[in-house]
Amino acid sequence: QVQVVESGGGLVQPGGSLRLSCAASGSISSIGPMRWFRQAPGKQRELVGFITSGGITTVVDSVKGRFTISRDNAKNTVYLQMDSLKPEDTAVYYCNADISVNWNGPKRGYWGQGTQVTVSS
Repeated sequence: QVQVVESGGGLVQPGGSLRLSCAASGSISSIGPMRWFRQAPGKQRELVGFITSGGITTVVDSVKGRFTISRDNAKNTVYLQMDSLKPEDTAVYYCNADISVNWNGPKRGYWGQGTQVTVSS
C-alpha cells in the first residue's frame, strides 16, 4: 500500500513564503516524476510544476521565478518552495507521484489529499 501525504500549508500574507512537502511511503520500489497541482475555488485543478527522478524541474509561467520544486530521493519527498506569494496563489495544493510497487514494474499515479494555502492580509 502506498500513501502520499502533503504538509506545510497555511495562511500567509501577500509577499510571504511557504514550503510544502509531499512524502510518499509504503511498498515503494521506485518513483518517477513528482508533480504539484493546485485547485482554486470554482476552478479546475491545474499543474504547477514537476520534477523528474533525475532532478529536472519545470514550473508554469504564472509561478516562474517565485516557486521552486526540489526532491529528496532518499526520503521519497518532493518540496514546493513558494516565495513572493500572491492572493491568486490561494488554492488547495496537491501532490501527484508516479510510483512502482514492484521492481521494474509499471508506475501509476498516486495523489495526496491536498493542503490548503491561503494568501491574504
